[in-house]
Amino acid sequence: MFNSFNLNSGEKRTFRYHIAYSILEGVLFGVFALNEFIFLKSLHGSNYMLGFLFQFSMVVLIPTVFVNELLRRTLNKKRLLIYVSIFTRAPLIFLLFFPTSPAEYLSGNFYHLLFLGIFLNYYLASTMIYPSINLFLKNSYRHENFSKLYSWASSANKVVTMLATFLFGLLLDYDNYAFSYIYPFIAIVGISSVFLFTRIHYKQPEDLKITGSFMYGILSSAKNFVSIIKRNKPYRDFEIGFMLYGFAFMISVSVITIFLDKELHLNYSGLAFYKNGNLTLTILLLPLFGKLLGNIDPRRFAIYTFGSLALYIFFIALTKYFPFKIELLGIQIYYLLVIAYIFFALFAAGMGLLWSIGSAYFCKDEDAGEYQAIHLSLTGIRATFAPLLGILFYESFGFTLTFLIGILSLLIGMWFMYWSIKKR
Repeated sequence: MFNSFNLNSGEKRTFRYHIAYSILEGVLFGVFALNEFIFLKSLHGSNYMLGFLFQFSMVVLIPTVFVNELLRRTLNKKRLLIYVSIFTRAPLIFLLFFPTSPAEYLSGNFYHLLFLGIFLNYYLASTMIYPSINLFLKNSYRHENFSKLYSWASSANKVVTMLATFLFGLLLDYDNYAFSYIYPFIAIVGISSVFLFTRIHYKQPEDLKITGSFMYGILSSAKNFVSIIKRNKPYRDFEIGFMLYGFAFMISVSVITIFLDKELHLNYSGLAFYKNGNLTLTILLLPLFGKLLGNIDPRRFAIYTFGSLALYIFFIALTKYFPFKIELLGIQIYYLLVIAYIFFALFAAGMGLLWSIGSAYFCKDEDAGEYQAIHLSLTGIRATFAPLLGILFYESFGFTLTFLIGILSLLIGMWFMYWSIKKR
Protein backbone atom coordinates (compact mmCIF):
# COMPACT_ATOMS: atom_id res chain seq x y z
CA MET A 1 0.00 0.00 0.00
CA PHE A 2 2.70 2.50 0.99
CA ASN A 3 4.78 1.61 -2.06
CA SER A 4 2.35 3.72 -4.06
CA PHE A 5 3.55 6.76 -2.06
CA ASN A 6 7.18 6.17 -3.16
CA LEU A 7 8.52 6.84 0.32
CA ASN A 8 12.22 7.41 0.81
CA SER A 9 14.08 5.76 3.71
CA GLY A 10 13.72 8.83 5.94
CA GLU A 11 9.96 8.95 5.41
CA LYS A 12 9.61 5.24 6.18
CA ARG A 13 11.52 5.65 9.46
CA THR A 14 9.50 8.71 10.41
CA PHE A 15 6.24 6.98 9.62
CA ARG A 16 7.07 4.03 11.89
CA TYR A 17 7.60 6.32 14.88
CA HIS A 18 4.66 8.50 13.85
CA ILE A 19 2.38 5.42 13.86
CA ALA A 20 3.73 4.23 17.23
CA TYR A 21 3.17 7.68 18.75
CA SER A 22 -0.33 7.86 17.27
CA ILE A 23 -1.28 4.44 18.69
CA LEU A 24 -0.21 5.31 22.24
CA GLU A 25 -1.87 8.71 22.03
CA GLY A 26 -4.99 6.87 20.87
CA VAL A 27 -5.07 5.10 24.24
CA LEU A 28 -5.02 8.51 25.94
CA PHE A 29 -7.70 9.96 23.66
CA GLY A 30 -9.93 6.91 24.10
CA VAL A 31 -9.80 7.03 27.87
CA PHE A 32 -10.16 10.80 28.07
CA ALA A 33 -13.08 10.73 25.62
CA LEU A 34 -15.22 9.89 28.66
CA ASN A 35 -13.55 12.43 30.94
CA GLU A 36 -16.36 15.00 31.02
CA PHE A 37 -18.94 12.25 31.53
CA ILE A 38 -16.85 10.93 34.44
CA PHE A 39 -16.80 14.41 35.96
CA LEU A 40 -20.61 14.59 35.79
CA LYS A 41 -21.63 11.03 36.67
CA SER A 42 -18.89 9.76 38.99
CA LEU A 43 -17.53 12.93 40.58
CA HIS A 44 -20.90 14.75 40.56
CA GLY A 45 -19.29 17.98 39.38
CA SER A 46 -21.34 21.11 38.60
CA ASN A 47 -22.21 22.37 35.10
CA TYR A 48 -19.88 25.36 35.33
CA MET A 49 -17.00 23.21 36.59
CA LEU A 50 -17.65 20.97 33.59
CA GLY A 51 -17.33 24.06 31.42
CA PHE A 52 -13.98 24.83 33.06
CA LEU A 53 -12.77 21.27 32.44
CA PHE A 54 -13.37 21.61 28.71
CA GLN A 55 -12.10 25.20 28.72
CA PHE A 56 -8.77 24.14 30.22
CA SER A 57 -8.08 21.85 27.25
CA MET A 58 -8.17 24.87 24.93
CA VAL A 59 -7.37 28.00 26.93
CA VAL A 60 -3.84 26.74 27.66
CA LEU A 61 -3.14 27.18 23.95
CA ILE A 62 -3.15 31.00 24.18
CA PRO A 63 0.62 31.35 24.84
CA THR A 64 1.53 28.82 22.11
CA VAL A 65 2.79 31.52 19.76
CA PHE A 66 5.24 32.62 22.49
CA VAL A 67 6.11 29.10 23.61
CA ASN A 68 6.96 28.50 19.97
CA GLU A 69 9.78 31.04 20.40
CA LEU A 70 11.17 28.92 23.23
CA LEU A 71 10.87 25.87 20.99
CA ARG A 72 12.59 27.69 18.14
CA ARG A 73 15.52 28.71 20.36
CA THR A 74 15.91 25.28 21.94
CA LEU A 75 18.60 23.30 20.14
CA ASN A 76 17.71 20.00 21.85
CA LYS A 77 13.97 20.01 21.13
CA LYS A 78 13.64 16.30 21.79
CA ARG A 79 14.90 16.51 25.37
CA LEU A 80 12.62 19.48 26.03
CA LEU A 81 9.58 17.51 24.83
CA ILE A 82 10.43 14.57 27.11
CA TYR A 83 10.72 16.90 30.13
CA VAL A 84 7.40 18.52 29.24
CA SER A 85 5.68 15.13 28.98
CA ILE A 86 6.95 14.07 32.42
CA PHE A 87 5.93 17.35 34.07
CA THR A 88 2.42 17.39 32.59
CA ARG A 89 1.49 13.71 32.57
CA ALA A 90 3.10 12.24 35.70
CA PRO A 91 0.65 14.06 38.07
CA LEU A 92 -2.15 11.80 36.77
CA ILE A 93 -0.73 9.31 39.27
CA PHE A 94 -2.41 11.35 42.05
CA LEU A 95 -5.79 9.99 40.86
CA LEU A 96 -4.84 6.83 42.79
CA PHE A 97 -5.76 8.68 45.98
CA PHE A 98 -9.24 9.74 44.88
CA PRO A 99 -12.14 8.26 46.91
CA THR A 100 -14.45 5.62 45.49
CA SER A 101 -17.75 6.67 47.05
CA PRO A 102 -20.18 9.42 45.98
CA ALA A 103 -20.50 10.81 49.53
CA GLU A 104 -16.94 12.19 49.39
CA TYR A 105 -17.67 14.12 46.19
CA LEU A 106 -21.08 15.38 47.27
CA SER A 107 -19.76 16.73 50.57
CA GLY A 108 -17.44 19.35 49.05
CA ASN A 109 -15.43 20.58 46.06
CA PHE A 110 -11.89 19.60 47.09
CA TYR A 111 -11.61 16.63 44.75
CA HIS A 112 -13.38 18.50 41.94
CA LEU A 113 -10.82 21.29 42.15
CA LEU A 114 -7.93 18.83 42.39
CA PHE A 115 -9.24 16.98 39.33
CA LEU A 116 -9.46 20.26 37.42
CA GLY A 117 -5.95 21.23 38.52
CA ILE A 118 -4.44 17.92 37.40
CA PHE A 119 -6.01 18.25 33.97
CA LEU A 120 -5.11 21.92 33.60
CA ASN A 121 -1.50 20.82 34.15
CA TYR A 122 -1.97 17.91 31.72
CA TYR A 123 -3.25 20.16 28.94
CA LEU A 124 -0.25 22.50 29.25
CA ALA A 125 1.72 19.99 27.15
CA SER A 126 -0.38 20.95 24.13
CA THR A 127 1.42 24.30 23.76
CA MET A 128 4.70 22.49 23.12
CA ILE A 129 3.69 19.17 21.59
CA TYR A 130 1.19 20.28 18.91
CA PRO A 131 3.49 22.76 17.12
CA SER A 132 6.32 20.21 17.36
CA ILE A 133 4.25 17.61 15.51
CA ASN A 134 3.89 19.85 12.47
CA LEU A 135 7.49 21.00 12.74
CA PHE A 136 8.96 17.48 12.93
CA LEU A 137 6.68 15.95 10.30
CA LYS A 138 6.97 18.80 7.82
CA ASN A 139 10.73 18.42 8.25
CA SER A 140 10.57 14.70 7.42
CA TYR A 141 7.70 14.20 4.96
CA ARG A 142 7.65 15.58 1.45
CA HIS A 143 4.75 17.90 0.67
CA GLU A 144 2.96 15.42 -1.59
CA ASN A 145 2.99 12.76 1.15
CA PHE A 146 2.32 14.96 4.17
CA SER A 147 -1.48 14.81 4.41
CA LYS A 148 -1.64 11.20 3.13
CA LEU A 149 0.72 9.81 5.76
CA TYR A 150 -0.79 12.01 8.45
CA SER A 151 -4.24 10.66 7.63
CA TRP A 152 -3.06 7.03 7.87
CA ALA A 153 -1.44 7.69 11.24
CA SER A 154 -4.64 9.43 12.33
CA SER A 155 -6.62 6.35 11.27
CA ALA A 156 -4.46 4.13 13.48
CA ASN A 157 -4.97 6.62 16.29
CA LYS A 158 -8.75 6.47 15.85
CA VAL A 159 -8.82 2.64 15.85
CA VAL A 160 -7.01 2.51 19.17
CA THR A 161 -9.14 5.37 20.51
CA MET A 162 -12.26 3.41 19.64
CA LEU A 163 -11.07 0.26 21.41
CA ALA A 164 -9.92 2.19 24.49
CA THR A 165 -13.23 4.08 24.73
CA PHE A 166 -15.26 0.88 24.39
CA LEU A 167 -13.30 -1.07 27.00
CA PHE A 168 -13.10 1.86 29.41
CA GLY A 169 -16.85 2.46 29.06
CA LEU A 170 -17.59 -1.15 29.98
CA LEU A 171 -15.22 -0.94 32.93
CA LEU A 172 -16.82 2.30 34.18
CA ASP A 173 -20.30 0.76 34.08
CA TYR A 174 -18.91 -2.07 36.23
CA ASP A 175 -16.95 0.31 38.49
CA ASN A 176 -17.83 4.02 38.32
CA TYR A 177 -14.49 4.88 39.93
CA ALA A 178 -12.22 2.85 37.66
CA PHE A 179 -10.63 6.12 36.54
CA SER A 180 -8.76 6.22 39.88
CA TYR A 181 -6.48 3.36 38.81
CA ILE A 182 -6.68 3.66 35.01
CA TYR A 183 -5.51 7.30 34.82
CA PRO A 184 -2.21 6.61 36.67
CA PHE A 185 -1.48 3.89 34.10
CA ILE A 186 -2.30 6.41 31.36
CA ALA A 187 0.41 8.71 32.76
CA ILE A 188 3.04 6.11 31.83
CA VAL A 189 1.52 5.58 28.37
CA GLY A 190 1.50 9.34 27.73
CA ILE A 191 5.16 9.82 28.64
CA SER A 192 6.13 6.81 26.51
CA SER A 193 4.28 8.17 23.47
CA VAL A 194 6.22 11.44 23.51
CA PHE A 195 9.49 9.54 23.95
CA LEU A 196 8.72 7.57 20.79
CA PHE A 197 7.81 10.74 18.90
CA THR A 198 11.20 12.24 19.75
CA ARG A 199 12.83 9.35 17.91
CA ILE A 200 11.78 11.07 14.67
CA HIS A 201 14.78 12.66 13.01
CA TYR A 202 14.71 16.45 13.11
CA LYS A 203 17.26 18.63 11.33
CA GLN A 204 17.61 22.22 12.53
CA PRO A 205 17.45 24.69 9.57
CA GLU A 206 20.99 25.68 8.63
CA ASP A 207 20.05 29.31 8.08
CA LEU A 208 18.36 29.65 11.50
CA LYS A 209 19.66 32.72 13.30
CA ILE A 210 18.95 33.40 16.97
CA THR A 211 19.42 37.08 17.76
CA GLY A 212 18.66 39.07 20.89
CA SER A 213 17.36 37.97 24.27
CA PHE A 214 14.47 35.60 24.91
CA MET A 215 12.26 38.58 25.78
CA TYR A 216 13.24 40.16 22.46
CA GLY A 217 12.26 36.89 20.81
CA ILE A 218 8.83 36.93 22.49
CA LEU A 219 8.21 40.50 21.32
CA SER A 220 9.41 39.50 17.87
CA SER A 221 6.97 36.55 17.88
CA ALA A 222 4.14 38.91 18.78
CA LYS A 223 5.12 41.17 15.88
CA ASN A 224 5.31 38.17 13.54
CA PHE A 225 1.85 37.11 14.74
CA VAL A 226 0.41 40.47 13.71
CA SER A 227 2.46 40.62 10.52
CA ILE A 228 1.37 37.18 9.30
CA ILE A 229 -2.29 37.91 10.03
CA LYS A 230 -2.03 41.22 8.16
CA ARG A 231 -0.11 40.16 5.05
CA ASN A 232 -1.31 36.57 4.51
CA LYS A 233 -4.95 37.30 3.78
CA PRO A 234 -6.04 33.74 2.82
CA TYR A 235 -4.58 32.48 6.11
CA ARG A 236 -6.26 35.30 8.02
CA ASP A 237 -9.60 34.40 6.44
CA PHE A 238 -8.99 30.75 7.34
CA GLU A 239 -8.49 31.72 10.98
CA ILE A 240 -11.54 34.02 11.05
CA GLY A 241 -13.64 31.14 9.76
CA PHE A 242 -12.12 28.96 12.48
CA MET A 243 -13.05 31.51 15.12
CA LEU A 244 -16.70 31.22 14.04
CA TYR A 245 -16.50 27.42 13.94
CA GLY A 246 -14.65 27.27 17.26
CA PHE A 247 -17.22 29.46 18.98
CA ALA A 248 -20.01 27.13 17.80
CA PHE A 249 -18.14 24.00 18.83
CA MET A 250 -17.13 25.30 22.24
CA ILE A 251 -20.54 26.61 23.30
CA SER A 252 -22.09 23.29 22.24
CA VAL A 253 -19.74 20.54 23.38
CA SER A 254 -20.24 20.72 27.18
CA VAL A 255 -23.95 21.39 26.74
CA ILE A 256 -24.23 18.26 24.58
CA THR A 257 -22.54 16.26 27.37
CA ILE A 258 -25.13 17.57 29.84
CA PHE A 259 -27.89 16.80 27.33
CA LEU A 260 -26.77 13.18 26.92
CA ASP A 261 -26.67 12.73 30.69
CA LYS A 262 -29.65 14.75 31.96
CA GLU A 263 -32.04 14.52 29.02
CA LEU A 264 -31.27 11.13 27.43
CA HIS A 265 -29.85 9.41 30.57
CA LEU A 266 -27.11 7.54 28.72
CA ASN A 267 -24.81 5.24 30.70
CA TYR A 268 -21.06 4.90 30.06
CA SER A 269 -21.53 1.99 27.66
CA GLY A 270 -24.19 3.93 25.78
CA LEU A 271 -21.91 6.92 25.33
CA ALA A 272 -19.06 4.64 24.25
CA PHE A 273 -21.40 3.02 21.69
CA TYR A 274 -22.12 6.33 19.96
CA LYS A 275 -18.51 7.53 20.15
CA ASN A 276 -17.22 4.24 18.73
CA GLY A 277 -19.80 4.23 15.97
CA ASN A 278 -18.68 7.63 14.77
CA LEU A 279 -15.02 6.67 15.23
CA THR A 280 -15.46 3.63 12.98
CA LEU A 281 -16.77 5.80 10.17
CA THR A 282 -14.10 8.43 10.88
CA ILE A 283 -11.38 5.79 10.47
CA LEU A 284 -12.77 4.77 7.08
CA LEU A 285 -12.98 8.38 5.92
CA LEU A 286 -9.60 9.68 7.09
CA PRO A 287 -7.47 8.33 4.19
CA LEU A 288 -9.99 9.67 1.68
CA PHE A 289 -10.12 13.05 3.40
CA GLY A 290 -6.32 13.13 3.64
CA LYS A 291 -6.09 12.78 -0.12
CA LEU A 292 -8.85 15.35 -0.61
CA LEU A 293 -7.20 17.95 1.65
CA GLY A 294 -4.01 17.63 -0.37
CA ASN A 295 -5.86 18.57 -3.55
CA ILE A 296 -8.28 21.37 -2.65
CA ASP A 297 -8.17 24.74 -0.91
CA PRO A 298 -8.32 24.18 2.88
CA ARG A 299 -11.01 26.85 3.07
CA ARG A 300 -13.28 24.83 0.77
CA PHE A 301 -12.52 21.74 2.83
CA ALA A 302 -13.53 23.76 5.90
CA ILE A 303 -16.96 24.51 4.41
CA TYR A 304 -17.78 20.81 4.20
CA THR A 305 -16.39 20.20 7.70
CA PHE A 306 -18.34 23.05 9.32
CA GLY A 307 -21.51 21.89 7.57
CA SER A 308 -21.13 18.39 9.03
CA LEU A 309 -20.85 19.81 12.54
CA ALA A 310 -23.94 21.97 11.99
CA LEU A 311 -25.95 18.89 10.99
CA TYR A 312 -24.62 16.98 14.02
CA ILE A 313 -25.85 19.71 16.39
CA PHE A 314 -29.15 19.93 14.48
CA PHE A 315 -29.95 16.22 14.90
CA ILE A 316 -28.84 16.31 18.56
CA ALA A 317 -31.39 19.08 19.09
CA LEU A 318 -34.12 17.13 17.27
CA THR A 319 -33.61 14.17 19.61
CA LYS A 320 -35.17 16.23 22.41
CA TYR A 321 -38.44 16.45 20.47
CA PHE A 322 -38.38 13.03 18.77
CA PRO A 323 -36.76 10.70 21.35
CA PHE A 324 -37.61 7.47 19.52
CA LYS A 325 -35.35 4.61 20.54
CA ILE A 326 -34.82 0.92 21.06
CA GLU A 327 -32.84 -0.74 23.86
CA LEU A 328 -30.25 -3.36 23.05
CA LEU A 329 -27.98 -5.05 25.63
CA GLY A 330 -28.61 -2.22 28.06
CA ILE A 331 -27.77 0.47 25.49
CA GLN A 332 -30.40 3.04 24.51
CA ILE A 333 -30.19 3.52 20.74
CA TYR A 334 -31.88 6.77 19.71
CA TYR A 335 -32.56 6.86 15.97
CA LEU A 336 -31.82 10.57 15.52
CA LEU A 337 -28.75 10.32 17.73
CA VAL A 338 -27.36 7.67 15.38
CA ILE A 339 -27.84 10.06 12.44
CA ALA A 340 -26.24 12.86 14.46
CA TYR A 341 -23.13 10.80 15.11
CA ILE A 342 -22.83 9.87 11.43
CA PHE A 343 -22.49 13.57 10.69
CA PHE A 344 -20.10 13.91 13.63
CA ALA A 345 -17.92 11.24 12.02
CA LEU A 346 -17.77 13.30 8.82
CA PHE A 347 -16.86 16.33 10.91
CA ALA A 348 -14.26 14.48 12.99
CA ALA A 349 -12.51 13.02 9.94
CA GLY A 350 -12.29 16.43 8.31
CA MET A 351 -11.45 18.46 11.40
CA GLY A 352 -8.90 15.93 12.64
CA LEU A 353 -6.82 16.86 9.59
CA LEU A 354 -7.86 20.47 9.06
CA TRP A 355 -7.24 21.62 12.65
CA SER A 356 -3.92 19.78 12.89
CA ILE A 357 -2.29 20.52 9.53
CA GLY A 358 -4.57 22.95 7.68
CA SER A 359 -2.43 25.96 8.63
CA ALA A 360 0.65 24.33 7.08
CA TYR A 361 -0.83 24.76 3.60
CA PHE A 362 -0.58 28.56 3.87
CA CYS A 363 3.19 28.75 4.51
CA LYS A 364 6.65 27.43 3.71
CA ASP A 365 7.73 24.18 5.36
CA GLU A 366 10.08 25.91 7.80
CA ASP A 367 7.25 28.19 8.98
CA ALA A 368 4.79 25.36 9.72
CA GLY A 369 5.46 25.40 13.47
CA GLU A 370 4.93 29.17 13.71
CA TYR A 371 1.70 29.12 11.69
CA GLN A 372 0.34 26.26 13.78
CA ALA A 373 1.34 28.13 16.95
CA ILE A 374 -0.74 31.12 15.81
CA HIS A 375 -3.62 28.77 15.01
CA LEU A 376 -3.43 27.20 18.47
CA SER A 377 -3.16 30.55 20.24
CA LEU A 378 -6.34 31.73 18.53
CA THR A 379 -8.00 28.48 19.65
CA GLY A 380 -7.05 29.35 23.22
CA ILE A 381 -8.36 32.91 22.90
CA ARG A 382 -11.86 31.78 21.96
CA ALA A 383 -11.72 29.19 24.74
CA THR A 384 -11.48 31.99 27.34
CA PHE A 385 -15.17 32.74 26.93
CA ALA A 386 -17.00 30.29 24.63
CA PRO A 387 -17.34 27.14 26.86
CA LEU A 388 -18.66 29.03 29.89
CA LEU A 389 -20.85 31.16 27.61
CA GLY A 390 -22.38 27.90 26.36
CA ILE A 391 -23.22 26.86 29.94
CA LEU A 392 -24.69 30.33 30.54
CA PHE A 393 -26.84 30.06 27.39
CA TYR A 394 -28.02 26.61 28.47
CA GLU A 395 -28.93 27.64 32.00
CA SER A 396 -30.64 30.82 30.73
CA PHE A 397 -32.41 29.60 27.59
CA GLY A 398 -32.23 25.79 27.56
CA PHE A 399 -30.80 23.27 25.13
CA THR A 400 -32.58 24.25 21.92
CA LEU A 401 -31.62 27.92 21.72
CA THR A 402 -28.01 27.13 22.65
CA PHE A 403 -27.82 24.62 19.81
CA LEU A 404 -29.42 27.08 17.37
CA ILE A 405 -26.82 29.74 18.23
CA GLY A 406 -24.08 27.21 17.46
CA ILE A 407 -25.63 26.28 14.12
CA LEU A 408 -25.99 29.95 13.12
CA SER A 409 -22.32 30.62 13.90
CA LEU A 410 -21.31 27.67 11.70
CA LEU A 411 -23.46 28.88 8.80
CA ILE A 412 -21.80 32.31 8.99
CA GLY A 413 -18.39 30.61 9.05
CA MET A 414 -19.26 28.59 5.95
CA TRP A 415 -20.41 31.70 4.11
CA PHE A 416 -17.23 33.55 5.08
CA MET A 417 -14.98 30.76 3.80
CA TYR A 418 -16.90 30.73 0.51
CA TRP A 419 -16.54 34.52 0.25
CA SER A 420 -12.79 34.27 0.94
CA ILE A 421 -12.26 31.72 -1.85
CA LYS A 422 -14.08 33.94 -4.35
CA LYS A 423 -12.39 37.13 -3.14
CA ARG A 424 -8.80 35.87 -2.78
